[in-house]
Amino acid sequence: MRDATGHRLIHTAVARHAARTPDAPALLQGDRRLTYRELDRAADAYAAELRKLGVGPGTLVPVALDRTPQLVAVLLGVLKCGAAYAALDLAWPEERLRTVVAALAPPVGVGEALTGCGIPVWTPGATEAQGIPGTPSTREPSRTPAAPETPTTDQPPTSSNTTPATIFFTSGTTGTPKGVISPHRATTRLFPPGGSLVGLGAGRVMVQAAPVAWDAFTLEVWGPLLSGAACAMSTSRTLLPEELRELIARHGADTLWITSSLLNLFVDEDPDCFAGLTHVLTGGEVLSPAHIRALLRRHPDTAVFNGYGPVESCVFATLHRITPADCDRPDGIPLGTPVPDTGVHLVDGEIWVSGDGLADGYLGLPEATAESFTELPRATAEHPTAAHPTDLDRVRAYRTGDLGHRGPDGLLYFRGRTDRQVKVAGHRVEPGETEAVARRVPGVRDCAVLAVDDRLALYYTPDPTT
Repeated sequence: MRDATGHRLIHTAVARHAARTPDAPALLQGDRRLTYRELDRAADAYAAELRKLGVGPGTLVPVALDRTPQLVAVLLGVLKCGAAYAALDLAWPEERLRTVVAALAPPVGVGEALTGCGIPVWTPGATEAQGIPGTPSTREPSRTPAAPETPTTDQPPTSSNTTPATIFFTSGTTGTPKGVISPHRATTRLFPPGGSLVGLGAGRVMVQAAPVAWDAFTLEVWGPLLSGAACAMSTSRTLLPEELRELIARHGADTLWITSSLLNLFVDEDPDCFAGLTHVLTGGEVLSPAHIRALLRRHPDTAVFNGYGPVESCVFATLHRITPADCDRPDGIPLGTPVPDTGVHLVDGEIWVSGDGLADGYLGLPEATAESFTELPRATAEHPTAAHPTDLDRVRAYRTGDLGHRGPDGLLYFRGRTDRQVKVAGHRVEPGETEAVARRVPGVRDCAVLAVDDRLALYYTPDPTT
């Protein structure tokens, strides 16, 4: 269940739980309850069909499906082929979908939303024997195979912990999304057997409500599934307090990831909706001490964590359990200390991240990769990374663009940005990307984009010639 280096792979870890606790719940949504055995068998079935369509080691597969248990089974199927997946948002404009698919250059795409992207498209059918409902299969331009009802007997391709597993597309300064390619170990490092972050394990249930194209999806889905816990999937595009209450009451959800801005809204409008949760993880933006203080007062037995980390370091680079005293710190609520197999360094005030969580780089963008992923020399390394303590002469690190400082208590604090990147409702946004698109609109000569409160504002100069 591990590669030669001893690190787990995402799909083999799930298969191990399927073998050890086959009847334990894995995915919950509405009336659906999928066990680990059912999930793993469905993933095997989808992997068999994907191999027939040309998916294999080195393949990058776009997947555009609704948030359902079937989506997770398909993603596992992709990983079982030795390939990597890019989960795409169905709400993205067609132009963005086409741009992303072109960058991936896949042999096939999964989901009808990709029909206009110039590639063969496979829509997975129902696999009722594994408890996966679905729709009739269609594929363009040729035949559509339905997923078989029995798992494949093909031997899975050899993968290692450095094999690419996920691609998440972020905002880019040039107007083109950047694909961040991360290996298996970037995810599995966060959830080692018996030592998972925030104690995820058998009997625990985590909410899955983030958009599937966010790296928070990694936390919400693979976090519980790598830990033997269950994932309670939202049926809405945006989680609301009433649905959170339902997920807690119906599925026993006890763990939630929520962006800082959404947490603030919930605390203001319905602070009791958090009742029943034992763990709340938040971040994505600077936390509001007033709202965190109110949450802790209302639910003193709930453990609340501040998680920090860019997509390039896979979900979290640091984590901190927040205390009431943290809400009164003059420097704000701490970002905390590094998570396992992760190093955090301060170089001229900028936060650099190293360790097993690092992405391989940006898809098809070697110059951007070389600019952001560099080597941290021994002279500037503040302290060894937990992952490679004896290799400081050549520590590969990611320059986050975030400014920070480390307090006397050893905790990391956020101090701002070195560039124009902003966070809006938890989304990482490069104003330059929006400006580049706006300048292509007829009648716009020039423009500027600024973050104003919780939204983007665009100011433009009309083109008098149009």
